[in-house]
Amino acid sequence: MAHIVIVGGGFAGVWSAAGAARVRGEAADVRITLISPSDQLVLRPRMYEAEPDLATVELSRVLEPIGVGHLRATVTAIDTGRGTVTAGGEVIAYDRLVLAAGSALVRPDLPGAQHLFDVDTLEGARRLAGHLRGRDGFTAVVVGAGFTGLEVATELAGRGRVVLVDRSDVVGVELGPGPRPTIEAALDKLAVERRLGTSVTSVGPDHAILSDGSRVEADAVVWTAGIQASPLTAQLPSERDRLGRLLVDRHLRAGRAEFAAGDTAAARYDDGHFVMPSCQHAIPLGMVAGHNAAADVLGLELREFEAGPYVTCLDLGEAGAVFTRGWERAVMASGVDGKEVKRWIMEVIHPPVDDAATILAASDHPSFEIPFYESR
Repeated sequence: MAHIVIVGGGFAGVWSAAGAARVRGEAADVRITLISPSDQLVLRPRMYEAEPDLATVELSRVLEPIGVGHLRATVTAIDTGRGTVTAGGEVIAYDRLVLAAGSALVRPDLPGAQHLFDVDTLEGARRLAGHLRGRDGFTAVVVGAGFTGLEVATELAGRGRVVLVDRSDVVGVELGPGPRPTIEAALDKLAVERRLGTSVTSVGPDHAILSDGSRVEADAVVWTAGIQASPLTAQLPSERDRLGRLLVDRHLRAGRAEFAAGDTAAARYDDGHFVMPSCQHAIPLGMVAGHNAAADVLGLELREFEAGPYVTCLDLGEAGAVFTRGWERAVMASGVDGKEVKRWIMEVIHPPVDDAATILAASDHPSFEIPFYESR
């Protein structure tokens, strides 16, 4: 019996499983196993929210209806020559592999780093939420004024004082100048203090020391700066980009029998851009990688990856949200209207559960229409 192994239980892994199961159908003699240490799919784009446990889906509700096995373990090694992975001390053979092990926050090596909080994982988000729950007038230092840092800062600003720290001289440097006026107006409205052109040099249980020598008394210091793809990418033969992502072809192939999806894959969006490490690309990458893993083992035609329209939607807490279109990130909606778009996106990324037909049908649509794309 042919065996397709999927490493990772995030968006890309779950949709790889569904895509492979759809191609396999009922008659094919193909087994599919997803390996993940958790029983839950964590909706990471929602980890900045006050109640992170609401942003989870039981993997069994997606995998069991479509006949995909789940091994609860951590993959520690991949041997592409032998076609095996090692997980939980067990060596597991595969005929095709989808690496969808995601990315992780780059944790800083600085004095007192053990006192830092983050929202990169469910455990980290739970720790921060529990630490601040019930506190009135807390002070939080948020390190990193990128996408995640801005969402954390504006969320916390509704409940306490926030100091936003970034080495850049502007906020949202990766987002470009398009949405910046909207973001800055939201930060002003929420009274988020900015310490730009600055970094954190050390952290204590009740403070942060900044590179300008100042000390900020803080109930929590939240680190959001920088991500790196799973180190498992180093065990596949494909070249990697600066984030450690595998440079894949149009079929998302990263080796003879290996495919990559989600934050482990540097796939071409167009001639000038690669996909972003985000759920909007992880979901279709997973669908296509899973489809191709099953099609490859069955001798069927492979599907080329084609990304849908690139958009961003940044939550700005009580100041609403900002929704942008294209790589120039032209603002299409902001404030209350932007918040409506954000709510719609958070609903769309939630996978269907319990019903096999619905799950499998959804896995055949790697590009979906965005009703807000051409208007506003």
